[in-house]
Amino acid sequence: MTTDTRVLSGRYRVDDLIGRGGMASVYRGFDEKLGRSVAIKILKPDLAADAAFRTRFRLEAQAASRMANPAIVRVYDAGEDHETNPDGSTCPVPFIVMELVQGSLLKDVITVGPVSTADAVRYTDGILEALEYSHRAGVVHRDIKPGNVMVTDRGQVKVMDFGIARAVSDSSSTVADTTAILGTAAYFSPEQAKGESVDARADLYSTGIVLFELLTGKQPFRGESPVAVAYQHVSETPARPSDINPEVSRALDAVVLRALAKDPYQRYQTAAQFREAVDAATDGKVPSKREVGALTSELYGPNPRAAAETARSLRQLSTDNTMTRTQSGPPVAWIWTGVAVIAAVIVALFFWLITIQPAEAPALSPTVPDVTGMTWEEASAELEEIELLATRTEQIDAEVEAGNVISTIPEAGVIMNAGENVQVYVSTGAQVVVAPVVIGLTELEARAALTGVGLVVGEIRSRNAPGLAAGIVLESSLAEGDEAVVGTTVMLTVATGRVTINNYVGFTLDAAIKDLESADIGLSVNTVPDPSCKAEASKNVTTQSIPPGDAPVGATIDLRFCSGE
Repeated sequence: MTTDTRVLSGRYRVDDLIGRGGMASVYRGFDEKLGRSVAIKILKPDLAADAAFRTRFRLEAQAASRMANPAIVRVYDAGEDHETNPDGSTCPVPFIVMELVQGSLLKDVITVGPVSTADAVRYTDGILEALEYSHRAGVVHRDIKPGNVMVTDRGQVKVMDFGIARAVSDSSSTVADTTAILGTAAYFSPEQAKGESVDARADLYSTGIVLFELLTGKQPFRGESPVAVAYQHVSETPARPSDINPEVSRALDAVVLRALAKDPYQRYQTAAQFREAVDAATDGKVPSKREVGALTSELYGPNPRAAAETARSLRQLSTDNTMTRTQSGPPVAWIWTGVAVIAAVIVALFFWLITIQPAEAPALSPTVPDVTGMTWEEASAELEEIELLATRTEQIDAEVEAGNVISTIPEAGVIMNAGENVQVYVSTGAQVVVAPVVIGLTELEARAALTGVGLVVGEIRSRNAPGLAAGIVLESSLAEGDEAVVGTTVMLTVATGRVTINNYVGFTLDAAIKDLESADIGLSVNTVPDPSCKAEASKNVTTQSIPPGDAPVGATIDLRFCSGE
């Protein structure tokens, strides 16, 4: 497979490789339909061979594509192509098309050197912003780790691979199977390690691991195998970050310890809570060592099951008549007091429910409406009505009437925060452009010239042409100076870099030389006397060094003729 010519689903051109992981390879690509650069993730053949996985993968990727947030790498499309093996069989090639982000993976940032506390907090806040949005949309990531976080050249954090981890984990029955795909168990939550069902709090645990690594340069749990690491997630107490890096504050110690609680109910329950705790730790009161120690004991002390056993023992003791007791149970007054308190709470709750005003109910997150075909005024008014901001971007479109909406980003159905921006693409109608000069240019130069004026490069044909190197444009379906609507597809014919030659055996030497050196072929001829056969007055060609068919442009051909006595 060559990445320079491959096109997936007749639309996505695959260019150079930019990353490789345990699950897929990522390529720089180009969407030839919309004319934009993209990143294309192509799954590895062992995953692609599972039909059930391909279905889950496509559905999860489609769900992820409905999310639009600055902290999330957008998923544009998901599809499946096929490639032919050397034996003639075909195999599926699942792929997803994503936003192309210029920057570095967070894992590479960590590898380069220590990360300051301020940067660690900033990166973590970006991850939590993405999770806050995705969890509200009902999407759990399941594989938060530095390898799935991008840091742009401007320092913005973007989380990627939403939905993909779910498709992978649903295909794996064991920790070992899953880690073979996801790459590492270092960021697993305890419930993931135990194979239990997970929710949004698993993502918060993994984010706590990332924060620990950012602050210390090390992961809290390490082992010789994924299973060993998974065991530590379930059973061992993590070190305080300040024990490794003394510059970490006790406030951040407390935040990390809370995020890494074994019991999901003892962790932060939402990404918003986690963000607030991080903000408070950087600006607020610093707890004492005793308070941090108490927190450690609370989160990683005796198993709650022990408390249940103690309660069971006490109940048995209360019914044991063989022992002398001063009191068999709590005083009657206590019982009636408890009943009265419970009754008061029920009454208060009932009163609150019947008196609460509708306006006090929390507002729902707005969903982007379908405004395609509306005028700009109608679309912007509808978006503003649900507290979304509308930004107009004009785009040439021959099919949509000028002034009407072509599309939006995010598209209809995406859940957003009130006050967020929706990019509204408004048609300017058809626009006519003049075809540029492409004859004599290389294919790459011709592509740039055509796309530069708004034309689309379509099918590329090839043809032998004398004197021209491979890739030089010979013909175009639009002649120089022709007018065309923006978006028109242009077909090109390029040179193969080869010419066709005949069988010259039996030709006179002069006739063969004349034909080969003509402008139609343009080869160099080298005549070679052959003393092994008797010379003829006509000097006929006996053999030629290049057989009949295609020959490289400008090649040299040897023609033999008899020269003996």
